[in-house]
Amino acid sequence: MKRVLVNGAGGFIGGHLVKRLKAEGCWVRGVDIKRHEYVTPPADEFIVGDLRDPRFVESVVDGVEDVYQLAADMGGAGYIFTGEHDAVVMHNSATINLNTLESAVKAGVKRIFYSSSACIYPEYNQMDPDNPKCSEESAYPAAPDSEYGWEKLFSERLYLSYMRNYGIQVRVARFHNIFGIEGTWTGGREKAPAALCRKVAEAPEGGTIEIWGDGKQTRSFLYIDECLEAVRRLVESDFTGPVNIGSEEMVSINQLARMIMEIADKRVTIRNIPGPTGVRGRNSDNKLIQQRLGWAPSKPLRDGLEKTYRWISAQVEAHKHEPAAAAH
Repeated sequence: MKRVLVNGAGGFIGGHLVKRLKAEGCWVRGVDIKRHEYVTPPADEFIVGDLRDPRFVESVVDGVEDVYQLAADMGGAGYIFTGEHDAVVMHNSATINLNTLESAVKAGVKRIFYSSSACIYPEYNQMDPDNPKCSEESAYPAAPDSEYGWEKLFSERLYLSYMRNYGIQVRVARFHNIFGIEGTWTGGREKAPAALCRKVAEAPEGGTIEIWGDGKQTRSFLYIDECLEAVRRLVESDFTGPVNIGSEEMVSINQLARMIMEIADKRVTIRNIPGPTGVRGRNSDNKLIQQRLGWAPSKPLRDGLEKTYRWISAQVEAHKHEPAAAAH
């Protein structure tokens, strides 16, 4: 039975990854600074601790073959693009990656997966919302639009350096807006699909929701199950990456909101307001992953949105009926 460590198991993607690895027959140790907010991932061990502490990291990499490093200080546009959290985002995430690599090499870990981000791509290639360029080789000359993106790019290089110098096998994926059930949907760190599902669920028929920017900024969104299939294929392959894991079904944020309204069968008006938006356009370029791993998303965006909306709508309903004190 393969022994695997998932850093960030208390988070959205990490929690789903634990389930997937258990279903495949792995022994899984999950680690995070907090427990999962919505479910209890079926890890064989779940250890709460701080991956910024090198001694703690040494203790959790002990005795595992593979490490999945998903732990990071992150959130949606309201957290990443305001500039108010830059120092803490860079410090926390870089420290976690430095500790994880150093301890993994010392402990003789065979393979380590690192989740990078589409935020590493240069802003200058993402000014046109209809024609963004996000092929893997376009990452340089580097010019990410956020410090979160700069840290991810530095960490990609860090992982590849450790592979060259110490022989540890590394796999690097650049995630493009992964979404789904059992993820953050309120509180300021949620991503666009969850935030919009919440806003539509909370809005009365004929009400109004607010969207940051003019709503014409474009993105693609990939459902969590699709993401995990790509991750597992990458890890079991002989391909290091970096490689995009995302969808090529690009929509504007206003279009995304309207799709959610259709799913909810609710007429709601969009009011576009000033706010942090990130780049004008971003879409996954899947040529390389198709070529090397034979992977492409199997279902359209709407399928994942339907599941996500149902789950978030149920959360919103449940919160309405909580006593006022418990709601905080």
